[in-house]
Amino acid sequence: MSKKRSFSKYIDSIITHLILISVSIFFLFPCLWLVLASFSKSGSIYSYDGFFPKEFSLNSFKTLFTDVGLYNYPEWFKNTLLISVSTCLLSTFLVIATAYAMSRFKFKARKPIMKTTLILGMFPSFMGMIAVYLLMTQFNLINSHWGLILIYSAGAPMGYLTQKGFFDTISISIDEAAKIDGATNFQIFLKINLPLSKPIIVYTALTSFTWPWSDFILPKLLLKEKDLYTVAVGLMNLGETEFSRFAAGSVFIAVPIVILYFFLTKFMVNGMMAGAVKG
Repeated sequence: MSKKRSFSKYIDSIITHLILISVSIFFLFPCLWLVLASFSKSGSIYSYDGFFPKEFSLNSFKTLFTDVGLYNYPEWFKNTLLISVSTCLLSTFLVIATAYAMSRFKFKARKPIMKTTLILGMFPSFMGMIAVYLLMTQFNLINSHWGLILIYSAGAPMGYLTQKGFFDTISISIDEAAKIDGATNFQIFLKINLPLSKPIIVYTALTSFTWPWSDFILPKLLLKEKDLYTVAVGLMNLGETEFSRFAAGSVFIAVPIVILYFFLTKFMVNGMMAGAVKG
């Protein structure tokens, strides 16, 4: 019986690994193809030999940063960085403050607010695009990076539940002991709970940064001038013969995110696991 069990476990392990390898190849192939396309010498997708370019060069990356007359990639990158960093700072503060308030303070509207945000979160964000556009028009925030930052930041606290779950795991007896010693609610939040919340703060900051970094719909809706474009909008305006430049821009814009995820994976996992313990 033990031999049969060990043999069946061995077969299960082989099948599991084969499935995982197949899925990995399935997801890796488009990334590999995009990277190779960024080194295409011709620049056009129509000159490929099957899936891959015939000749390779670094011209796409050179023109990406030097040929800025019609397609100003460095300016788009600067705009994207400004929007993402500003949104990251403002959104992280709002989400953490909302989650902490919902976790630590009891008030009558607490549960109705939680239920309402949960229901509203089920609807896709693009349903309100027309209303967002009209509001931005009324406030003269069309063609404004700050308009984008305000929209991203205002919607961020809707996703506070993971952060609330993290704060729920921090024993409230710590807060009670600090209150006995004369600490105010703000002091407890700033000096006790925030230092204990590094994983969830990093997780929140990273997710708040990646959303505007890769978003296309909102910048396309609100930014009309080329000098104000983000990278996502700018790359989509490249011509058909500029595909290798498009691929090079996509690869370059992905590098900062990959590096951040690589170095912050530990905090990401800890924050998500702790935040999922309680709702």
